[in-house]
Amino acid sequence: MKTKWTIDSNQSDVLIKMRHSIIAYLAGTINKFSGHIDIENNEIEDASIEFSLDVNNKDTKLEQIDTHLKINDLFNVNEYPIISFKSTSFEKVNKNINFLKGNLTIKNITKAVELDAEFIGINAYNGDQKAGFEITGKINRKDFGLTFNSFTQTSGLALGQDIKLIANLEFTV
Repeated sequence: MKTKWTIDSNQSDVLIKMRHSIIAYLAGTINKFSGHIDIENNEIEDASIEFSLDVNNKDTKLEQIDTHLKINDLFNVNEYPIISFKSTSFEKVNKNINFLKGNLTIKNITKAVELDAEFIGINAYNGDQKAGFEITGKINRKDFGLTFNSFTQTSGLALGQDIKLIANLEFTV
């Protein structure tokens, strides 16, 4: 029997990080997203995951740096406000560690990516079944047409090439 678990966006967060000025990181959370995980017979292996993020909805830390680094320009949020992911495979490595493969779409460019998915567990809370995952990975921003950059005071490029993704997701039946 297949069970559909829905993301509880009030209990979840997605963090994006990228190098800034060679030594520092820019980091901030995106806090408006939706998605689900379909689990067959309560077995995590071969689960199906889909989610989407609204890049327009950022926390205040990213809003503050928007004026400095033009994050809106990097993601072109006026034209492409949604980042989406749809899994193609979910491979269980051991009790809690999994490899999640799927298609990530940013700015209408879709690429296959591999992410790590740590299964935190299933628990009952206030009568609801909850399942927790931490999904992490790294992408090359240029693969998705995220080519905007600015210069440092010494004329070097301000933004690094890789974007780190860290998603702490809680699902409810």
